Amino acid sequence: MKTNKRNFDVLHDGSINKSDAFTNQEREELGLRGLLPYAVTDQDTQVQRVMHGIDRKGYDIERYILLSALQDRNEQLFYRVVTEHIEQIMPLIYTPTVGQACKEFSQIFRRSKGFYLTPEDAGNIDAILENWPENDIRVIVVTDGQRILGLGDLGANGMGIPIGKLALYSACAGIQPHQCLPIMLDVGTNNEELLNDPLYLGYPHKRIEGNAYFEFVEEFVEAIQNKYPKVLLQFEDFLTPNAYALLNTYKERILCFNDDIQGTAAVALGGVYASTRITKKNFSDLKIMFLGAGSAATGIADLMVAAFIDAGLNEEEARRRLWFVDLHGLVVKSRTDLMPHNIPYAHDHASLGFIDAIDAIKPDILIGATGAFGVFTQKVIEHMSAINERPVIFALSNPTSKAECTAEQAYTWSKGKAVFASGSPFDEVIYNGKTFRPGQGNNAYVFPGIGLGAIVANARVIPDDLFLVAAKTLAQQVTEQNIERGALYPRLTEIRDISLEIAVSVAEKVYELNLARDERPKDLRQFIKAYMYDPRY
Repeated sequence: MKTNKRNFDVLHDGSINKSDAFTNQEREELGLRGLLPYAVTDQDTQVQRVMHGIDRKGYDIERYILLSALQDRNEQLFYRVVTEHIEQIMPLIYTPTVGQACKEFSQIFRRSKGFYLTPEDAGNIDAILENWPENDIRVIVVTDGQRILGLGDLGANGMGIPIGKLALYSACAGIQPHQCLPIMLDVGTNNEELLNDPLYLGYPHKRIEGNAYFEFVEEFVEAIQNKYPKVLLQFEDFLTPNAYALLNTYKERILCFNDDIQGTAAVALGGVYASTRITKKNFSDLKIMFLGAGSAATGIADLMVAAFIDAGLNEEEARRRLWFVDLHGLVVKSRTDLMPHNIPYAHDHASLGFIDAIDAIKPDILIGATGAFGVFTQKVIEHMSAINERPVIFALSNPTSKAECTAEQAYTWSKGKAVFASGSPFDEVIYNGKTFRPGQGNNAYVFPGIGLGAIVANARVIPDDLFLVAAKTLAQQVTEQNIERGALYPRLTEIRDISLEIAVSVAEKVYELNLARDERPKDLRQFIKAYMYDPRY
């Protein structure tokens, strides 16, 4: 091991610490003799020890804390555990457990993992950013904490989201951990409970808004571009109007995307592509209805317009395939309360409630992005089943407590006809003797691979073409075995291979569109594989 550190400085640096796996020779060279127990343990045994510790915990939030501490203490072991036990660990380090971790962030805070900026830093962000020790940052995930999952304004407590997303970048796509930086734009919170909480760690003021807010974000973006000119900036969990405003401001200026809008869209589109293998319907013939009209839903629709155009429809025909229902009913042109991002999907039609809209429009696919638990009622599922031999139901809201319906409800109420996918994980369901494996439309299927491809190609920007390519590539990874069990997504155990395929496809598209700042390597796949982080000692 090449390091200038010795003694406890080695053991206290999570990026190089191997704990009891240091060999006797390493212990001698690094001044570790006497600082560790006698046994030299291999990493496989360390993984077993960690998994045993996880099993002994009684609550998922305790497992989250254990894994967070492991990440601080021994980074390689943490990522080895995550990659080898991804189906068990991902729900602990990300949804649904990360939702509880964010709510309790100030109570369970142990050690800082990211970078915080407040309005008091305005005018000095360039200088303050110099405090971060790494100079080669390739991915930043940033949030302002205003719309964390389906939980709302959690202020600085929302830092759990960037931390979790970047752990998935490294685990699922092999982005080097030291090249990842979680950032919280702590511009205040309007959550009175947090403002009155003496343990709250964030900026204890109401949110800055309007010009002051956008000027603060602009200074931040300029600062990171100055220090990290190759960085990919991922916007995460911003309130819908701000999410669209920031994306539209920066998407053609810098290498950036919004995962809630564009990542969710690519995952959902990939699942819709896969669903046609079960329903036997042509993609270009599909009618899709959304319950919820926020950034996630309209982001999916925007990418689906591109997909329908790619399938041969014109833009007007594509938009006619997509229908929205929100709290006030069907989104139609006669309404005067629509947000700018909803207007392109407002059709000439009578105003209708949700159930009546299903009966009138007769959608093939129903997509929920509401953040409201249980809104896909038995009546909704039965109406979808009455008009479709195999109704396709996407309950995408996170965490699990916000899902529009459960997998068991979808299969039971449809009498086993439903093709179901969700944003949070659900266990297998046995109905009438048949086992269904509900696919989880987890953004982790696409955003790590998209990021990896963009980074390796050193792309200038990320156009919608890359998300369309990612969706197609994801759908191609769904096996016949997955389809037979009703799953629209592959097993998470295959996530690194999936990320590699998406990265290759994305990078190829970057070169095709002349958006790369670096020359194309002769063997692109091998070049990407060689970059990917391997957590084994």
